[in-house]
Amino acid sequence: MSESIGLPVSALHSPRRPWALLWRYRESLLLWLVLFALWELASRYTPLGDNPLIPSPQATFKALGESLPELWKGTLSSFAILLPGFALAVLLGGGLGLWGGSRERAGRIWLPFARVAAPIPPTIYIPYAIAILPTFLLSAIFIVFIGAFWPVFQSAVSGAHGLDRRYQDNARTLGLRGWRYYRLVLLPAALPHIFSGMAVGLGFSFILLTVAELFGANAGLGRFIQYYADFADYPRMVAGILYTGLVTFLCMSLLDLSRRRVLFWSRR
Repeated sequence: MSESIGLPVSALHSPRRPWALLWRYRESLLLWLVLFALWELASRYTPLGDNPLIPSPQATFKALGESLPELWKGTLSSFAILLPGFALAVLLGGGLGLWGGSRERAGRIWLPFARVAAPIPPTIYIPYAIAILPTFLLSAIFIVFIGAFWPVFQSAVSGAHGLDRRYQDNARTLGLRGWRYYRLVLLPAALPHIFSGMAVGLGFSFILLTVAELFGANAGLGRFIQYYADFADYPRMVAGILYTGLVTFLCMSLLDLSRRRVLFWSRR
């Protein structure tokens, strides 16, 4: 399993593992260092430094350190929306996608509907969800669900359609039907596609979560950014943006690690 994250066994069990990880992502780290250096130079030696909308790195990181307790509470509030909505989208989107992609009658039901509904921007539903559903929590969960559902659904359909005919014939020969066919044949074959859809859906979920929190949340990462923007506290606003980006990166990395461990037969 150690090779599932792309490192040799010796690196994972070595005390120098953090350095091995830093070396592996050296190009990305170099890009970030260059960007922060340009930010620092612009704040010191160009007219941008006099613009209050663009705080210096020192002011931003100071605000970030002071805001960490509030940001942590906002993270918990945001995850109370993100996790249920995303999990429901994965379960329903993956299940319905496999069903619609593997059964002709189900495909005639779902696929034409998906071609119409999937391209609709989920942000359109935000005012209606807030107006119709009884609480903001349910409204925000619904918006996150819609944003993640269609990428997972369409990826599951692609995975079902891509199943080699030989495996279907072998399953019929072995008498695999119903749930056993889905669990032992179709789901493993479609999992790489489903994980790709989950990655896209998770990115959309964070975007829609932040947008939904701008409309009526009392807490959350999006609310944190909007609150300090309204009071022109731009160091805290930019700190909130950077923190949200870090949380998103960690969640995407966790999903990628899960993919590598689950899809052990297709390691890169």
